[in-house]
Amino acid sequence: MASSGTTESVVPPPPRAVLPRPYLLWLAGTRASLAGDAALSFALGWAAAAHGGQLAALVLTAITLPRTVLLLAGGALADRLGARRVMITGDVAMLAATLTLAVAAHRWGTTPWLLLGFAAVVGTVDAFYLPATGSMPRRMVGEEQLPRAMALLQAGGQMASLLGAPLGAVLVATAGLSGTALVDAATFVAVLTVMVWVRPSAPAERTPGSESLLAGIRDGVRLAATDPLLRPALLLTATAAAGLLPVVALLGPLLARAHDWGPRAAGLIVAGQGVGVLLASLLAARLGPLRRIGTGATLGLLLAVVGLAGLAVAPSSATAVAAAVLVGAGSGMFACHVGPLILAGTPATYLSRIQSVLTLVQSMALVVANNVLGRLATTTGVRSAIMLCAVLTCGAAVIGSASAPLRALRRAGS
Repeated sequence: MASSGTTESVVPPPPRAVLPRPYLLWLAGTRASLAGDAALSFALGWAAAAHGGQLAALVLTAITLPRTVLLLAGGALADRLGARRVMITGDVAMLAATLTLAVAAHRWGTTPWLLLGFAAVVGTVDAFYLPATGSMPRRMVGEEQLPRAMALLQAGGQMASLLGAPLGAVLVATAGLSGTALVDAATFVAVLTVMVWVRPSAPAERTPGSESLLAGIRDGVRLAATDPLLRPALLLTATAAAGLLPVVALLGPLLARAHDWGPRAAGLIVAGQGVGVLLASLLAARLGPLRRIGTGATLGLLLAVVGLAGLAVAPSSATAVAAAVLVGAGSGMFACHVGPLILAGTPATYLSRIQSVLTLVQSMALVVANNVLGRLATTTGVRSAIMLCAVLTCGAAVIGSASAPLRALRRAGS
């Protein structure tokens, strides 16, 4: 083709903006605290198991029940008072609780009432803390940086989970529950220091003080149920949670037992899923999500379906671990697209309330799915339960691809 005689300059793409330093400090502090929590959770479960399976189940219930009941109230309160204030209050409460646990366990031992009381405190604080912390990325970074910020958040959380249990095992063996609680208390000091220093990049928009807490909860649930973007995104997340969350924690150990692969294989399956989530999160943090948000979420679910099918027919533990990595990678890819979508699509005065609804729908889906899949694994075999998970996850992919609002969404700046 002949030249037109003019020279066109090629403008390089603008450099990718670095995430704000306050956000990175907040991320480091909260992920360190999460690792301490994971270590203490292992120690708490280990101490409860010494009293028998019934008490161990009661300790888990003592965490889950108040968290579920108070979650919506926690989101409404964070939107009214400010997420940062609620988080600081929660960190102070947990610092006091872990120090009390350390002293009491050292003096009186791991009594059932001590374990149950501390578990109830954890569940209550979580109900207020989780919606507040879930809204913080939106409050601290710009919209174009939000997917990368949340991918790093997920990667850091996964790393904390992977390191927390082995750390808890070492601490329990060397220092017992009391020493593990002291280590967790130190992480709360660290995150409190960070929280006092960092502040959201813009003044927080809050709900009117004249509005009752019940009215705030009602408005948050109404928005989640009627918003043309949030409604399908939350439905998609609940369906995906039912298909993906029970797989490794519940069905992985059952699969290992059914094939006599032993506890080492069960642990490797759990670790494989965690590694998959971590790799997908780090990749999303480095490259960002796909331009079409809905397509990225759907592709993540389909990748997880392939992993689930492989897990169901795995002839060996090595194959099962490889399949678990695929499940984790698909789960991570899905979360890195849907999480920022929900957070960016939420009005500023509803951030914590929608995060509380998001946590609640996932928790409810998990409770139902765990019981149904556990029953199915007992009656027809664990492979059929895993295949049902694949069907549910595939159904979530159909919901994502069939939703016009999700299909139309594109990454900010694309």
